[in-house]
This record gives sequence, structure tokens and C-alpha cells, in this order.
Amino acid sequence: MTITNKDKDDFTYARATGVDISKKNESVRKLSDIINFTRQDQPGAFVNIKGHYAGIIDIGNNLYGAITTDGVGSKLLIAKELDIWNSVGIDCVAMNVNDLLAIGAEPVAMVDYIALDQINERVITEIGRGLNKGAEMSNITIVGGETAVIPDIIKNIDLSGTAFGIIKNKKIIDGSSIEAGDIIIGLESSGIHSNGYTLIRKILKDKRILLNEPVEKNRTIGEILLKPTYIYVKELINNFEYIHGMAHITGGGLRNFIRLNNTYHFVIDHPYERPKIFKWLAEEGNISDQEMYQTFNMGTGFAIIINKQYKEKIMNTCSRFNPRVIGYVEAGHGVSVPALDINYNIY
Repeated sequence: MTITNKDKDDFTYARATGVDISKKNESVRKLSDIINFTRQDQPGAFVNIKGHYAGIIDIGNNLYGAITTDGVGSKLLIAKELDIWNSVGIDCVAMNVNDLLAIGAEPVAMVDYIALDQINERVITEIGRGLNKGAEMSNITIVGGETAVIPDIIKNIDLSGTAFGIIKNKKIIDGSSIEAGDIIIGLESSGIHSNGYTLIRKILKDKRILLNEPVEKNRTIGEILLKPTYIYVKELINNFEYIHGMAHITGGGLRNFIRLNNTYHFVIDHPYERPKIFKWLAEEGNISDQEMYQTFNMGTGFAIIINKQYKEKIMNTCSRFNPRVIGYVEAGHGVSVPALDINYNIY
């Protein structure tokens, strides 16, 4: 079943959360304009690159430091319902280190923040094991963190982290080197990753679908939803010199390309065939392609924009993630999937 963009969406992210993504992004931009104080004893230390998930400072010796923060979101409520906690720590690390990677930073260290309504040693231990596994997968050190018990504020649990990385030779990959004629190489996602779970939970609730119901052979919906986010660090950190831009396809879906460079048109003419979980969600929620591609990764977890002469090098390096050329860059603006009549012009 294919839901066209002309059909009415029964479920959308905005309806499920009460949050309009465009309005949220505009609020974030306004917040960024307000928070603009820079250390007075180090003029120029802050490097202003707008539109990216990580911030950058000049730390001298031909190095930049990059820092970002992110969390796991309402995927934690799936973990809570199933009482399975050993993978969300990986998600927390992945969401942070992949964002550092996208601007050309090699992740180095991270701190975590766990907030609970009550102490549960088993849950904390399992989350810790996941954090440690994520650190191993991305070759970083978790140097500290905070565990807060705040029942007046937190009614379940929250998990987030802040990661720090290094940009060598002051080579920031911010998308400014993107050119018409560049190709876009996609790296496969492991599934849902860590975005769109409020919409997913709304579908499950309204359709009365249980997490132990099978969706794919020998796999329940709960197992699929808890599969951890892929970490792409080790495959890409030695290839930064060839790359013009990178996009971590998280919240906002394909619209994340617009953050890289709003003076070019990103054409996704060979997207991955959508994984079964996304087909299932679209059918159960009667969700249009336009909504699906701006809420979920739809099979593309990360994207690399390069001159086509480096295609084979990147494809060979990233073979573990089933890389493929998913599109190209041309003069224009926005991002589109022509075969599905999808167009996004603002982030």
C-alpha cells in the first residue's frame, strides 16, 4: 500500500506531539540569537557555524574543539514498557557522536545524564552497560556524568549526554564546500534509530497494537523499536579530507540536508527501499510519504556528500553499512525525492 501526498494523514508528528517542527526550529533559531555571549578574554574563540547540531571553539595549536548534546527521547518509554534497558545507552552515545562526526570532528569524550523518579539499580546498571558499549563502538571515553533523582520533575526516566570532539587542521566540514555535481552517498540505518517515537507510540495506542506482536518473521514490534542506533564513527574519521558535507538523518528526516547548505538543491533520486518497519508504520497510521520522510530516516541513517571521484573510496570504507549513491547536488534550493513528489524548502 502506498499513501500518496494527496491523502489525508491520520497520524502526523505534529498531531502526536502538539509540536510543529517548523515552529520549533524557528524558536531554536531565536534562542540561538539570544544566547550569543562570548568570552571577553578570548575574542574569536567561538566559531559561528549556524545550522549544525554541534558548536565549535578554537582551542589553539591548529585544533578546534566541538561539543554537542542530545538524548534518547521517548524511545525510553518503549524500554520502560518492555523493561529492557541494555541498548538505550548505545543510542545515547550514537546520537551525540554521530552529530560530532557530521561536522568533521573525531569524538573523544562524553558525559551522561540520567534523571529518574526513583532509584533502580538494575535499570541504572543496564543503561551503564549500554553507554560503555557505545563508547567502545565509537572509541571514546565517558569521563563522568550525573544521576539525578527528581520525582517532582521526572515521572519516568530521561537519558542524555554531552560529547566533545576534536577537529584537526581546523578543517570544519560545514557544507560550505558542497558543489553542484557532487554525489550523495547514503549509509543504511539500523531501523528507527531514536526519532519519531512519540508518533509511533500514538499509533500503537490508538490502534491497540501490543509491543509483543510480530511484525517481521521472528521479530516483535518491541524488538524492532529497541534496536540501537548505528554508530558511523570508525568508518569515516579517516576520510574527512575527501568529504564536502555530512548529514546525520535524525529528527527532521531529509530536511537535515537543508542545514548543510541552503544554496543548493539535494536530489534524492535513488533512496533506499524503505525497510519493512517504515512500510508498516505508514500503513497502520495512514501516513503520507511527505510526513514519513520528514519524521523518520526511512532507511538512510547518515549521508556523505563528495566529489564523485571519491565514490569508491567511501563505498569501500563504509561497506558495513550497505552504502549506495542515493542522489546528487544541483543548483537550486531545498531537498526533494522526485519519484515520490516530495519537496522540502525550509528546515
